[in-house]
This record gives sequence, structure tokens and C-alpha cells, in this order.
Amino acid sequence: MKESYTRKTLPFLKSEYFTNEVERNIFNEIRDFTIKYNSLPTADALKIEVDSLRNLTADQARDAAKLIDDLQNDNVDTNIDWLIDSTEKFCQEKAIYNAIMQSIDIMNNKGGALTKGAIPDLLTQALAISFDPNVGHDYLEDFEERYEYYHRVEHKIPFDLDFFNKITKNGFSKKTLNIFLAGTGVGKSLTMCHIAAAALAQGKNVLYITLELAEEEVAKRIDANLMNITIDDLLQLPQDLYMKKASVLKNKSQGKLIVKEYPTASASTLHFKALLNELNLKKSFQPDIIFVDYLNICASARIKPGGNVNSYTYIKAIAEELRGLAVEFEVPLVSATQTNRTGFTSTDVGLEDTSESFGLPATADFMAALISTEQLQELNQIMVKQLKNRYADPATNKRFVVGIDRAKMKLYDVEQSAQVDIVDSGQKQGADDKMVNRMTNKFKGLKV
Repeated sequence: MKESYTRKTLPFLKSEYFTNEVERNIFNEIRDFTIKYNSLPTADALKIEVDSLRNLTADQARDAAKLIDDLQNDNVDTNIDWLIDSTEKFCQEKAIYNAIMQSIDIMNNKGGALTKGAIPDLLTQALAISFDPNVGHDYLEDFEERYEYYHRVEHKIPFDLDFFNKITKNGFSKKTLNIFLAGTGVGKSLTMCHIAAAALAQGKNVLYITLELAEEEVAKRIDANLMNITIDDLLQLPQDLYMKKASVLKNKSQGKLIVKEYPTASASTLHFKALLNELNLKKSFQPDIIFVDYLNICASARIKPGGNVNSYTYIKAIAEELRGLAVEFEVPLVSATQTNRTGFTSTDVGLEDTSESFGLPATADFMAALISTEQLQELNQIMVKQLKNRYADPATNKRFVVGIDRAKMKLYDVEQSAQVDIVDSGQKQGADDKMVNRMTNKFKGLKV
């Protein structure tokens, strides 16, 4: 046995890959010995370990001894790279075979706790078997790769809103969980629908999963946004004019928008993965960004409904699973959560106002609060406050306002003058703003 070969392949080999009982027992003994003593067993040591097994018949013991001798006497100088590639192929084929057999058992109601929804995941994991040689980043050796990483242009989904691009450095990144926090009726779904519409207008593929609104209701909001008409006018639009506007949108966009509805609190990331695989198979659709409306009314894939867990653990589990989904499919995932009772009446929402679980902001990559007051409503504006930001410094542009047109389900940039009076905004002032502040301070307290 070649030690270099064993070191590279042993972490990926599993005993269930060996259908022959003699081979399986020998593999188990080699693996256990190597893990325990950090070296390969000699032929004599391996024979002693195999002889001590009581589950082998006399014939099997003789076959095992012969196989050990064959391994010991194999002095052929075989190419190590070829051996590793062949072993990787062996593992892939065995994993796929086992997944197919397990899927058949599930179809025949012999899968135990596993349901039919687990079949795509089983096959995906089997197809993903790979001998990854990467064991980490060597700080002193991999400086060239590190420099390239620093200067690599990251693929992002940009906004059509200036301040959102500023605080995220030009959009949401792949493999991130992004959360909007707001009270009931403030504009969580409106914000997500607007960002989804903007992504579609850029030619991106968008998947919008809703557990609150009907599919048609989400589509109606995006219709109003992209067609730039109010919801009331949309409902009164003649069919021929609606078809004309819809055709213009279809011809203009290179992307697709899929809206999928699930019953409240019934769908988890297992359902979402199955949906993604089905969309890929049936429509060749792979999303560039995913929206889940909204996180708190999802189910957990790991914790059964009604399980003896508190809300902190349950919501944190859902957040971790959604972030795992974003990482697995290499997309940004956008969702929302409610404020608690204190946050609902607060004009300065903080992370502590997150409902049900503080584990959610601990998991999210980006989190922003949407705040509405009577004064802001009169101005058709909504305030955005950064709560957590792994893209940039959250103290910069900590607070800002954007325009909101609820009738058209749109957000829009407002003039810079609208940002001037915001307390603790963290916004960089222009030359004119600084001059005004200096003059104001200079003459402060003087009587006219």
C-alpha cells in the first residue's frame, strides 16, 4: 500500500462503498488503524486485526489473508495521480448507486424518516462527491492568490437606488443572507418586490418565494412597479393595453422572474432546494437572486414543527438554513422579519427590536431597518437605518431616506437636501453643506 495514496483518499472513502464483506472489513481495519496510530498498518498487524473479527467465516478469513498478501506484494510503480482519479470515480459511482437504491426504498415506503422530498438532495450530494485537495489557505505561501482575491471584481446584484449601492458597495453579494426589519405595513414586501423588479429589469433571473401573499398578488405588485402605474389603474387597464405593456416588458428583459407560493409555516429549505432542482430540470432556470417573503413564517428543515424548542433556537435555525441555501446555490438571498412590540412603536429601531430571535441578526450578513413616521408618510418617504453590514462600515450612511410610492409599489431616490436634517446619519457632507454648518455655528447664539 502506498502511504501517499492512502492519505489522499482515505478521508473520502466510506465502508458502504464496498459491497464485498471481506473488502469492507479490511478497509475498516485500515481506516481505524490509521486514525488511531497515524500510520499505515503492516501486513502482519492487519492480519491480526482481521483475525480478531468474529463476523467472518473461515473461508472469508482465508480470503482476507490472501487479499492482504496481495496488497503487501503489490510493488508495481503505478502512477499515483491515476490511482487517485480512479478512486474518485469509484467513490462517485458507488455514492450515486447507493443514493438511487435509497431513493427506491423511499418510494417503496422503506426510507424510515426520509420522505420523497429528500430524494433530490440525496442525488445532489452523491453527484457532488469530489476529492478536494484544498486543505486551507497558507498565509505565507499563497500571497499571490490572496492579492488576486483582493483585486477580483466581485459579481453583485446592484440596486437602482443610490444609497443602497453606497452601503453595500454596489449591490448584494453571492452567498449572503440579507434581511429587512420593519413593523407590519411599513413596507417589507414592497421593498423586496421593488428590488426583485429592478433585478429583472437588469436581465437577472429572479426567484421570489412567498409564504404570505398569493403568487398573483406578488406579480401584481411587480406589474405596477415595472409598468409604472398605480395598482388601481392596473386593475382597470383594458386587456389589449395590458397585453401590450406586458409584451414590452417581456421583450425588454433578458431574465426571468418565477414566483412560487407555499402555505404559511409549511415550507423549509428542503422544499426550496427541490423547487430549485425542478426549475433547473424543467425550465433550465437558475436564479441570480432569491427572495423569501418572509423568514419568520418559514419552517425549519432540522427542527420538527411543535418541537420542544424556544423561538430563539427555531428562528436562528431557519436563518442558518437560508444562509446555507444561499451558499450552496451561490446567490444572494433576501428576506425580512418583523419588529417586536417595542420596535413597532419606535422611531429608532435597533437590533434589539428583532422579533422572536436575536439569533437572526447574528446570522445575517446585512440587516437594515425600515422606519416610517407620520412626518415621513406626509413626505412620501421611508427611513432606512443600517443595523448590520458585512459589506462596508455601517457607521457611514447609517441613516438615510428614500422616496416611496405605495400606489405604484416603487422606491426612488430623493434629492440630497432631504438627507440634511437626519440626526446621526453618518453621511459625508459636500462642500456646500459644510459651509452652511460652519456659518450656522459661527453665528449661533448671536442676537439680531
